[in-house]
Amino acid sequence: MYRTVATSAATTTATTTTDSVDYVVNLDQIPRWSDAEHRSSLEFVNEDPSFSNSYFPDPLTSPSDAEGGNYRVVSRFPVDHEINSKIYLWRGNPWNLEVDAVVNSTNENLDEAHSSPGLHAAAGPGLSEECGTLGGCRTGMAKVTNAYDLPARKVMHTVGPKYAVKYHTAAENALSHCYRSCLELLIENGLQSIAMGCIYTEGKNYPREPAAHVAIRTVRRFLEKQKGKIKAVVFCTTSSIDTEIYKRLLPLYFPRDKHEEEVALSKLPADVGDENGETIIDERKIRINTLPKKNVLKPPQVPDDPPVSHVRLTQRNPSYLDSYLDPAFMALIKDPDQRRKEQWEKTAQAQTGWNYGRILGFGELGGAPLSAAEEYSLHSRYLAKANSLNLSEIGEMKIVYRGGVDSEGRPVMVVVGAHFLLRCLDLERFVLYVVKEFEPLIQKPYTIVYFHSAASLQPRPDMGWMKRLQQILGRKHQRNLQAIYVLHPTFGLKAAVFAMQLLVDNAVWNKVVYIDRLLQLFKYVPREQLTIPDFVFQHDLEVNGGKGLIVDPRTKYVYHRP
Repeated sequence: MYRTVATSAATTTATTTTDSVDYVVNLDQIPRWSDAEHRSSLEFVNEDPSFSNSYFPDPLTSPSDAEGGNYRVVSRFPVDHEINSKIYLWRGNPWNLEVDAVVNSTNENLDEAHSSPGLHAAAGPGLSEECGTLGGCRTGMAKVTNAYDLPARKVMHTVGPKYAVKYHTAAENALSHCYRSCLELLIENGLQSIAMGCIYTEGKNYPREPAAHVAIRTVRRFLEKQKGKIKAVVFCTTSSIDTEIYKRLLPLYFPRDKHEEEVALSKLPADVGDENGETIIDERKIRINTLPKKNVLKPPQVPDDPPVSHVRLTQRNPSYLDSYLDPAFMALIKDPDQRRKEQWEKTAQAQTGWNYGRILGFGELGGAPLSAAEEYSLHSRYLAKANSLNLSEIGEMKIVYRGGVDSEGRPVMVVVGAHFLLRCLDLERFVLYVVKEFEPLIQKPYTIVYFHSAASLQPRPDMGWMKRLQQILGRKHQRNLQAIYVLHPTFGLKAAVFAMQLLVDNAVWNKVVYIDRLLQLFKYVPREQLTIPDFVFQHDLEVNGGKGLIVDPRTKYVYHRP
C-alpha cells in the first residue's frame, strides 16, 4: 500500500501540494529546521521595508540611554542548536511519514468523520474499531492507539477546542494542552519521533496564526525540559497558507543564530505563556513573598499547665500572635476578588461624585486608574481579538497608517484627522485596528505625525474615549512615544490638548509639538519618509499663503503660493 520515495521526491513534497498517494517518507529525507535555508526577508515580514534596522538601532537589542547602564533584553527563546536539530517542517500528510507516532485531530467521540481527512482510510478499519473502545476523549486531552496500516507505530488522537473571542484564553490553553498531551504520551510509550498536523479545523473557527503560535511555543517549552527523550518533532502542513505561517513563526521560537534571536525580540507577542507555553492569568498566580524583616519580641511564655480559671482567657485572646504579623506583609497577599471589589467601589464613587470632565462636555473621565497588570491584560485581550478579525475596511479609510522614520531614525505613525469620519466609523473596530497597527511600534521609541488639516469641521470623539484608548495601548505606548507632531493646529485643538494635559495624562500630551507650516514638519520628518494626502498641500497654501512653492517629490507636482 505504501512505497518509499527518493530524497528529491520528498523535497518536492515539502513545497508542493500533496496528492492522495501512499508514499512513505522517512526523516532522513526531510531537511531539519536548523539546516533549512534562512529567510533573508525575515526582518520585513508584514512590515514596511523602510523600517530596517539599518535606519536606527533596535533598543530591544542594544543598551538604552534612557535607563543607563549596560542593560540588555534577554531573549525568552535563545538559540539552542540541540533543540533546533529535533525540529522539522514538512508539507504533506503526517501519516505518510515513517515516524514513531502521528497526531490525529478529532472530536470527543473519536469519530472517523471528524478526524484528520484521509487518516482512517490510510490506516484501515482496525483504527476505527479500536477508537470505539476508548470511551471518547475530552477537549485538550489525547489518547493513543495502534497505527495499523500506517508506516507509523502509534496514533495520538487529540481533541482541539472550539474558538470564540471572549473565551480566547481558555481556547489557547486547551490547544496548548493538546500538543503537550501528545508529547507526554510519546514519552510514556517509549517513542521518540512524532509528526503533528495543525490541531484545529475550520469548523472550530480557530484562527490559523494564533494557533500556530500556541503550537510552536508549546513544543519549544516541552523540548526545553525533555529534549533528551525526544528525537524529532515534525510540523506538518497541508496548505500553502499554513506553510508560510510556520516558516514565518518558527524563527521566533527556534532561532538558528543570534541575528534571528535579536529580530525575534521585537516580533514576539507580548504574551508567550509560562514555562509550559500556557497563557499567564494574573488573577490565578500564587502570590508568595518573603516576610518583611522586623525585630519582634518573643511572645510571653505560657505555662504548660495554666490555671483552670485562665484557660478560657488564653483561648479567647490570641493577641500575642500580633507580634508575628506585619501589616505590610498582609497587604501583599490581598485576595484578587477583594482587590477587584475595591476597584469597582472606587469607580462607582467616582461616577456618583462631581465629574467636571462630563460637565464640561469632555466625556467620562472618572474612574479609578488601572494598575500595570490590568492595563497589560486589557491590551492583550484587545490585541488577541484584533488579530482574529479582518479589519481591512478600516485600513482602506487611511486614518492611521505607517510612515517611514523621522530625522532621528525613529519609526513614524501617521494620523489623518480629516479621514476620521465619526458618523460612518465603527469606533470599536477602529480601536482594534489601532491596537494592531501600533503593536510593532510601541515596542521601541517612535513618533506620531497628526495632520489636522481641514479636520476642524469633523466631529471628534470625546476625551473619555481618548483616555480609554490610551489605557488599552498601555504604558509601553506612553513610555516609548517620543513626540506628537501636529500640523495645522487650530485654537480648538490646542484647547483640547490643554484639557488632555490637565485631565487625562500630562506625561503623554506634553509631548505635542505644534507645526504651522508643512516645510517646518520636514525638519522633523524627511519628506521622503511620509505619504501625505494632496489636500494637505492645498490646505497649507490656503492657510499660510505667501510666495514660494512646494514640490511634492512623490507626484512631482509643484504647488505655487499666491
